[in-house]
Amino acid sequence: MSSYDYDLFVIGAGSGGVRASRMSASHGAKVAVAEERFLGGTCVNVGCIPKKLFSYGSHYPHYTHEAAAYGWDFAKPTLDWPRLIENKNKEVERLNGIYRNLLNNAGVRLYEARATLIDAHTLDVGGDRITADKILIATGGKPSRDDVPGTEHAIVSDDAFYLKELPNRALVVGGGYIAVEFAGIFNGYGADTTLIYRRDMILRGFDIDVRKHLAAEMEKKGIGFKWNTVIKRIDKVEGGLDVTFDDETTQQYDQVLYAIGRIPNTSNMGLEEVGIEMTGSGAIVVDDYYQSSVDNIYALGDIIDRYQLTPVAIGEAMKLASNLFKGTNDKMDYADIPTAVFSDPPIGTVGLTEEDARAKYDDVEIYRSTFRALKDTLTGSSEQTMMKLIVDKASDRVVGCHMVGPDAGEITQGMGIALKCGATKAQFDATVGIHPTAAEEFVTMREPVPEPEAAAVAG
Repeated sequence: MSSYDYDLFVIGAGSGGVRASRMSASHGAKVAVAEERFLGGTCVNVGCIPKKLFSYGSHYPHYTHEAAAYGWDFAKPTLDWPRLIENKNKEVERLNGIYRNLLNNAGVRLYEARATLIDAHTLDVGGDRITADKILIATGGKPSRDDVPGTEHAIVSDDAFYLKELPNRALVVGGGYIAVEFAGIFNGYGADTTLIYRRDMILRGFDIDVRKHLAAEMEKKGIGFKWNTVIKRIDKVEGGLDVTFDDETTQQYDQVLYAIGRIPNTSNMGLEEVGIEMTGSGAIVVDDYYQSSVDNIYALGDIIDRYQLTPVAIGEAMKLASNLFKGTNDKMDYADIPTAVFSDPPIGTVGLTEEDARAKYDDVEIYRSTFRALKDTLTGSSEQTMMKLIVDKASDRVVGCHMVGPDAGEITQGMGIALKCGATKAQFDATVGIHPTAAEEFVTMREPVPEPEAAAVAG
């Protein structure tokens, strides 16, 4: 019989922590989890779920405008922002309850309190001293903030989900997926929106065609860009926020949202005192089995800063629970993880970017198509969908698949299966398309982009 209170104690009841707790308990372990903020973590409360709901809502004015081409006339839409926030809160509370029931039904003890480490096997949980044979840290990440004067007047993504009113003039700071998503949301709801980025193109790390195409489409929708620019200071004045940029110009906004990245949530937990190795950013260093430098302490999810994606944290949690309490020796496969950016228009991507494919393979072929969706032949919209396949010429394998356009995430999920199975371009070509759909373009692209042109774009 164990001398510890629990076989496994989990700090953090987000997606990874809850799944690790439940699965470990199902394998016979005595498990507890501590959460000081809210059940479900970032994704459920201030991430994926409310963001997608906001994204859905931001498109309705566009839909009502398009409907005229199809014979429908509507009164000019009006926005009740507090109703949106109220309905979003109700849905988040419902999901919180589901997570609570999942833990209770699995026999996991929930402590709604802050947990910190005293030593490798002992925790302070809301003032109680608790021991565990193994400890899992799954506390996720939090938004970064800038340190220029006046940033206390700005908000981060966590705050954006609880705004009392929609800003008329919004400035979004950053160039990553959170920044472009919120720029699209604010713009869609009717705010005069500008995105400021310290570099010359959004979405660093994504395929270059995806980056350029999205930026162009966002501009078409009325989003302004300030490239190669940073904020020097923010001053709260009558009528809004005066933002001074590094070129000494000043512009007034109602709201400034910082979306400049996320950092691991590891501060003031006793990790350093116990001897857990961390990176300069505060991420916990782990091996392929999520074991930290202290052999009975593990970490996964955003806190290890590999892939900040909810399904990845869940996958890691399932591997860990099985390895610890079922005797398996499994590793997570991080290859060809599909993902989406719920920008406007959205992005779906899986596999290698063109730049990475050219670095990895001797010879690649690029297939790219840009077209107007069938729906817009009546609406007159100039929005363009972009699809791209990257093929290793030697093996004929499709090693990258990228899309910018409506339903990109839904379509790319299926493409992810194909890439995971090692599908070749010949197999794509042999697949009959569903007509008329946008998705059929992925199986009807026959002519590669001429190499000099492709290489110039990649460069």
